[in-house]
Amino acid sequence: MLRIDAPRASLTPIALGDSGSLSVGRKVLAIGNPFGLDTTLTTGVVSALGREIKSVTNRTIKDVIQTDAAINPGNSGGPLLNSQGQLVGVNTAIYSPSGASAGIGFAIPVNTLKRIMPRLIEHGNLFRPVLGVETLPDYYAKRMGAVNGVALMSVRPGYPASEAGLMGIREDRRGRIYLGDVIIAINGDPVTDSDSLLSLLERYEPGEVVQLTTMRDEKTQTMPIRLERPD
Repeated sequence: MLRIDAPRASLTPIALGDSGSLSVGRKVLAIGNPFGLDTTLTTGVVSALGREIKSVTNRTIKDVIQTDAAINPGNSGGPLLNSQGQLVGVNTAIYSPSGASAGIGFAIPVNTLKRIMPRLIEHGNLFRPVLGVETLPDYYAKRMGAVNGVALMSVRPGYPASEAGLMGIREDRRGRIYLGDVIIAINGDPVTDSDSLLSLLERYEPGEVVQLTTMRDEKTQTMPIRLERPD
């Protein structure tokens, strides 16, 4: 986000469209500064919807728009427009072994921006509500027998997970380690790994109550948990 020191009357915001109304084959236009060439316009179509790409931090970005409009280094952050000139996405990445456009570009849907921008404006950063748990890395969880879901390493006292009776990993008298609770769903949406858990939590606000489904000792239980604001 940028703060611009200019009179409000001098600024004309772009009209926001609805990325949910896009379909494959719809015409789109990309504007950016590829290779330092200011205000370059390229055109194409929506090639696919609901794609997943990896961010630089290796987090999965879901529901991404794929387009064949030429997107090159310098296009990132520029608008992806529909034929009515409405913003439907923000150009984000290309798929290319050489680093130049290969006809496969990706944009974050504008409906995602509509959800997260108010949080950025209000709080200055994007945060997700918390359960008050530390999760076991997916690799170790699978080695310990957690085929699906996210295993808990520990539970923080005074937070929702602790108050609900959730447990992290346990150790017996002989020093053998056992899994505690494994989160497998939130409001019925499956949790397959740590990345999916974070993505699901981002849908909710602190104070909301969700139905958390866990598995412990091969027994499944579902309980209401009120999400907490992060420290």
